[in-house]
Amino acid sequence: MTSTALEMDTAELAALLHFYAESGVDELCEDAAIDRFEQSAKILQSRSRPQPQPAAAAPAASGQNSTGKLPLAGMSDGRKNVPQPLAPAPQASQLTIPGAAAFEDARALAASASTIAELRAALDGFTGCNLRHSAKTLVFADGNPEADVMFIGEAPGREEDLQGMPFVGRAGQLLDRMLAAIGLSRETAYITNMIPWRPPGNRTPAAHEIELCRPFIERHIALADPKVLVMLGNVASKSLLDTDKGILSLRGTWMSRKIGEREIPAIPTLHPAYLLRNPAQKRLAWADFLSLQERLEQLKSD
Repeated sequence: MTSTALEMDTAELAALLHFYAESGVDELCEDAAIDRFEQSAKILQSRSRPQPQPAAAAPAASGQNSTGKLPLAGMSDGRKNVPQPLAPAPQASQLTIPGAAAFEDARALAASASTIAELRAALDGFTGCNLRHSAKTLVFADGNPEADVMFIGEAPGREEDLQGMPFVGRAGQLLDRMLAAIGLSRETAYITNMIPWRPPGNRTPAAHEIELCRPFIERHIALADPKVLVMLGNVASKSLLDTDKGILSLRGTWMSRKIGEREIPAIPTLHPAYLLRNPAQKRLAWADFLSLQERLEQLKSD
């Protein structure tokens, strides 16, 4: 039998809220839609009515009931006072768009970093992105920053947020196997994300969140100075290649991304999380990784 919130004790409510938070729930919904306009109209109407004058004190006003006895706590004339459920307050939007100052701060902080360690410290101190307030940790990068190839994903998931490392969940385990299949590992590749904080509920990052983090990822690429870029999934591919095309149209096509004065060869491919949901598409990602392997071998022979 399902218990309602009114029937739960404090410990049960706390455990339930903890479960919701760990699951990524960030908004509450009612079983039926609530007409806030109607509620506001009723409140204004009630305020405009004249308040009734208090009636003359009755003998029972002393706190005694008709039997001459004091009522027990929570009782009124032998009947329970049933608590009435409170109407939920309107939920504030979680996608608060920052002002122009936040974007200027992001650009200035990113430009001021002269090393990867300084860039991480700058991100850790940047408070302009709303995602950092709901995430548990900053997820910066993993692997070898001096590697020839740099992989850029979308944003951390639950496991990444808990451990503070990119691609450590099921998608990360698949990525490790894909790297091993072409002779790479986390010792010979560098891995990061467009967004360093987990979006609530693993939702897709909003456009302004991507733009806020863009100066940091561009500076990250410049400081790592890889020979090849691999964009994993829609968000990284569309953002870094400045295109509206979807990943299924972009994948497998060699392009270039200008960072500073350099044109870096770049290939978009499918995100490992997408491959977990669509195993039949692994053949496409495998073709892309074989193309990557060929390009890296060419670079070594030049």
